[in-house]
Amino acid sequence: MIRSLITGTGSALPARCVSNAELAEMVDTTDEWIVERTGIRFRHIAGPEETTATLARDAAKAALEAAGVAPQDIDLIVLATATPDQTFPSSATKVQAMLGIDDCVAFDVAAVCSGFLYAVQVADNMIRAGSYRRALVIGAETFSRILDWEDRTTCVLFGDGAGAIVLEAQESVGPDGRGILATKLHADGRHNELLYVDGGPSTTGTVGKLRMKGREVFRHAVVNLASVMEETLENVGLTADQVDWVVPHQANARILDATARKLGLPAEKVVVTVDQHANTSAASVPLALDAAVRDGRIQRGQVVVLEAMGGGFTWGAAVVRY
Repeated sequence: MIRSLITGTGSALPARCVSNAELAEMVDTTDEWIVERTGIRFRHIAGPEETTATLARDAAKAALEAAGVAPQDIDLIVLATATPDQTFPSSATKVQAMLGIDDCVAFDVAAVCSGFLYAVQVADNMIRAGSYRRALVIGAETFSRILDWEDRTTCVLFGDGAGAIVLEAQESVGPDGRGILATKLHADGRHNELLYVDGGPSTTGTVGKLRMKGREVFRHAVVNLASVMEETLENVGLTADQVDWVVPHQANARILDATARKLGLPAEKVVVTVDQHANTSAASVPLALDAAVRDGRIQRGQVVVLEAMGGGFTWGAAVVRY
C-alpha cells in the first residue's frame, strides 16, 4: 500500500525570546506564578518583519533540506494556521511563491491548535489517493498579534513559531511498515465560548482578541486527548506500551502530565517543549517533533503519536512509524 512517510522536519522561531521575568514587567504576573500553573518559562514573539508566512517559509526550507528535496519537487502545500498574513489569499500560496515553486496545490486549513493534525490527515489522504507525491505540511502562527496583553490569564500562555514536515508517497506494508499508520479527527462546535477570538471579517470587521476559560478547557483537553490517542492506536492494533514517543500539543505542562497519566505512559516518553516555546497553536506539534528528531530522541522505525486539541473544540491524533 501507499503510505505517507515523513522524510524531513523543520522549524523556525522569531528572533525575540521573551522570558517570564520580562513579561512580568508588562502585566501583573511573576515567573513563579507562570511556571507553577503552566510550565512555561520562555516564548518567542514575532517582530515587525516576521509574519506567519515568513516563519512558515523558514520552517519549510529546513524540512526540505532535511528531506533532500528541492522546492520544485513539491506538488502540495497544506498550511495550518489561525493567524494568516491576510484574510485572503492563503498564507500557503505566499509560502509557495517565497519558495520559488511555479505551480502546486496550496491552501490553508483552520482548526486552531489541532490545525497541524487536520493538515496531516488532509495531505495524507491526498497522497494515498495517488493525487500527489510530495507534500509540505506546515503549522505556523503569530498568536502574539491576537493576544490581549492586559489579560494575564491568556497573554502568558502563547508564543509564535512554525514547524513543517515533508511527506512523500512510498510503498509500505502492515503496522511494521514506516509512514502514517492512522489519523483520527474530531470536532464539537458547542464549546465555542470556551476558547475563541472575539472578532472576524463577517462579524466585527476586526481581527479580535483571544478569549479563554482555562479551567473548562483543561478538563476537556485531558479527556479528549487521552480518548483520541487510544482510539487511533486501536485502529492499527497497537497499545500505549508499544509507543516510543508522544509528541503532544504544547499547551500546558499540567495537561501533558495528566494526559500521560491517564494513558499510563511514563513521562520520559513525552516530548516537552512548552517550557521554551509556550503554546504556539498549530505550530506546536511540528515544532516539538522537529526538536526531538534533531536531538536524536526520535529514531527511524519508532512509533510516534502526535496529538492536539484546540478551539472549536477540535482535536485529533496521528500514529506514525517514523
